[in-house]
Amino acid sequence: MTTTTLHPGRDGVGVVQRTVLPGGLRVVTETMPTVRSVAVGMWVGIGSRDEAPEHTGATHFLEHLLFKGTPTRDALEISAAIEGIGGEINAFTAKEYTCYYARVLDEDLPLAIDVLADVVTSSLIAAEDVESERGVILEEIAMHDDDPSDVVHEQFSMELYGDTPIGRPILGSVESIKALSRERIAEYYQRYYLPPHTVISVCGNVTHERVVELVASAYQRAGALSGSGTPIPPRLSGPGAGPRSGVRVVDRPTEQANLVLGTTAFSRTDDRRFALGVLNAALGGGMSSRLFQEIREKRGLAYSAYSYTAQYADTGQFGVYVGCLPAKIEDVLKICREEIARVVVESITEEEIVRGKGQMRGGLVLGLEDTGSRMSRIGKSELVYDTLMSVDEVLARIDAVTPDEVDAVAREILSQPLTLAVIGPYGDKDFSNFIA
Repeated sequence: MTTTTLHPGRDGVGVVQRTVLPGGLRVVTETMPTVRSVAVGMWVGIGSRDEAPEHTGATHFLEHLLFKGTPTRDALEISAAIEGIGGEINAFTAKEYTCYYARVLDEDLPLAIDVLADVVTSSLIAAEDVESERGVILEEIAMHDDDPSDVVHEQFSMELYGDTPIGRPILGSVESIKALSRERIAEYYQRYYLPPHTVISVCGNVTHERVVELVASAYQRAGALSGSGTPIPPRLSGPGAGPRSGVRVVDRPTEQANLVLGTTAFSRTDDRRFALGVLNAALGGGMSSRLFQEIREKRGLAYSAYSYTAQYADTGQFGVYVGCLPAKIEDVLKICREEIARVVVESITEEEIVRGKGQMRGGLVLGLEDTGSRMSRIGKSELVYDTLMSVDEVLARIDAVTPDEVDAVAREILSQPLTLAVIGPYGDKDFSNFIA
C-alpha cells in the first residue's frame, strides 16, 4: 500500500491524497473540514466506447442492475440504507467511464462506502432482474427519443464518428437491449469491474486515513482486495475515433427544428483545449456570445443557441446547437456558417478574449463549491489524466491563453469539414450546402 500527497492544500483545507491498495484499487480524497457532508464516488474506467458489438448497451445496463441486489442487500435495502439517513445515491454512464456515487452526512460515511462497495463488487446480476430492467431501459430509450433536443446531439455523434463505439448512443438501441443476454452482461461485469479499473474518490469532512481504512474493510469483506494487480493507466486511444463529414436528417413532425453543426476537436490532454475554451465562450458560450446575440437577440430566430466542446481520450468535439422554428432553419444555418467563417478570418476581439477567460474562470471555481463536484473532479482526474492539476494551475493555464493561440485554434478546428445533424419536418431535404 502506497500513499502520496497530490496537493498540500492550505491550512488543512483542500489536501488531496492518493493511496493504492492491494490489487490496484485507488483511493483519492480531498479534505473540506468546514462542511458537514461527504461525497463518495466509485469510478470504473469502462464506458460505452469499450463495448464490442455483442455488448452494445451493456455498460448502461449494468448501471441499472448493480442497484438491484447483492448477497447481503436487495434493491429496496440498497436505496433505503442511504435515503433513510437523508442521503442520495445514484450513478451515470459516460462513453469512457461509469460512476456510482452517494452524498451523505459526514457521520454516515462508513455506511455510504459499505453500500457502494457492496453494489460495485457483489452485484448478483440475477436473470429476473435483467428482464425487469430490460423493460425499464427500453422505457428510458423511448423517453429519450421523445426529446429531439437530446437526440440531435446523439445523431450528431453518430454522423461524426459513424457506426463505431464512440459514435453509438450510450443507452444502446432497442435492438441491442432486446438482444443482450444475462450471460453477456455478467461477462462484461466480471471482466471490467475489478480493482485495477476502479478509483474511489471521497471529498468532505474526512481524513484520508479513515477513508482508506473503510474502503479496505469493505473490499476485503467482498473478497475483492487481493492479487498483484496495478492500476490501469489512463487510456490514450480507443476504437472508432476517426472523424467524418456529412449530414444526417431525422424527419419528425416536430414544432421546433433542432440542429447541431460542428466538427472534431482536441482530446482532453491537448494543451490547446484552454484556447479552445476561450474561443467557445466567445462564439457561443453565453448570452453575450456572438451566436446568441446574432441569432436570438438581434433577429429573434431561436430561443436556445449555444456552442460547446466535449473531450475524449484521443479526440473531441466542437458543436453549435440551435432550436428554432422549422421555417427558420436555413436562416439560422446561414448565420452559423457566417459567424464560424468570420471567426476563422478575423478571430475574436481582445474584449471577447478577456470575457471568455472570465467565463471559464468563474465557471470552474463556482462549479467546485460543493463536495459532489470536488469529488467528481479528483475521481475523474485520477481515472483519465496522468496528473491532477490544482484549481490554481488550471486558472493559470486559462489566464496564459494568448490571442495568437486562439487564432491558431480557430483556424485549425473551424476550417475543417463540418458535420450537421437536423431533426425536424424536412423529409429528404438536402442540407449539404451548409457543410460545403
